[in-house]
Amino acid sequence: MAKKAANLNLRKASTAKKDEFYTQLSDIENELKHYKKHFKDKVVYCNCDDPRVSNFFHYFSHNFEKLGIKKLITTCYKSQSMDLFSDNKSEEAIYLEYTGDKNGNNVPDPDEIGIKKLKSDGDFRSKESIALLKQADIVVTNPPFSLFREYVAQLIEHNKKFIIVGHQNAISYKEIFKLIKEDKMWLGYGFKGGAAHFINKHYEDYATAGNHQEGMIRVSGVTWFTNLDISKRHEDLILYKNYNPKEYPKFDHYDAINVDKTNEIPMDYKGNIGVPITFLNKYSPEQFEIIDGLNRYSILDGPTPETQGKYLSQVNGNPIYVRIVIKNKKIWT
Repeated sequence: MAKKAANLNLRKASTAKKDEFYTQLSDIENELKHYKKHFKDKVVYCNCDDPRVSNFFHYFSHNFEKLGIKKLITTCYKSQSMDLFSDNKSEEAIYLEYTGDKNGNNVPDPDEIGIKKLKSDGDFRSKESIALLKQADIVVTNPPFSLFREYVAQLIEHNKKFIIVGHQNAISYKEIFKLIKEDKMWLGYGFKGGAAHFINKHYEDYATAGNHQEGMIRVSGVTWFTNLDISKRHEDLILYKNYNPKEYPKFDHYDAINVDKTNEIPMDYKGNIGVPITFLNKYSPEQFEIIDGLNRYSILDGPTPETQGKYLSQVNGNPIYVRIVIKNKKIWT
């Protein structure tokens, strides 16, 4: 019941002007510490962030010299119909370019941060924002979840590196899944417990007592997406179980066995294996190949004459949540 109430409030947030969700600085630090080598001599762009309140701006401006950043650009979307999880509440669209400390105190002082007005509303799709995007090497932000597909498509179109916050449900979007399958996008290190606490003083938090934090809202299924290489992508998952047909039944309408837990993938099975989407947290392209994704239909192919009326992600007559179909490249015998 509490979960339903929380979801209802999430949907109401954007219209009730209660969607002031700010990523915690500690969450940003915990993720970005794995990417430090990538920022040297690079232009970093945060294009869904009001630099006056954003912890993304705070992180990069206060670590500018330490990371060796060339330039930091941020833009802020004018408050019109704000979207959930965009880190801004500005009455006017602005941008700034920060090029580092000038007076030797290693602190981004106001006179070193020139805030400039944008002619447009600052939407990431505007001509002004795209012109700034073209200057950037790496984009880091938490874009509007409802525009996630379009946002990622723009980054890919302009061949940009990125580290962005998103919901794991986006993995089941055809456009996003295709990028993951082709190793053009993958998951970062993620949030502890697969959930994030966003700063929000106006929101009633329905988290259990153990997870409740005053002035914050807990959101499950939030993760980081990136296309920057990180060490976890090259770490093999340790497998210890052997295949047997009783423990690993096949899908009713798809040639693959079902595995309910990532750590129970059989080490000796050569065929297709259906695993939960949380598998991507452990995915190494050197160990596994991604074949397809299953929900009602194939995520890649959609409904076809052959699959019409069949629920592909189904075992023994029971539909199950989205599965990623993989093959093990390193069979143990």
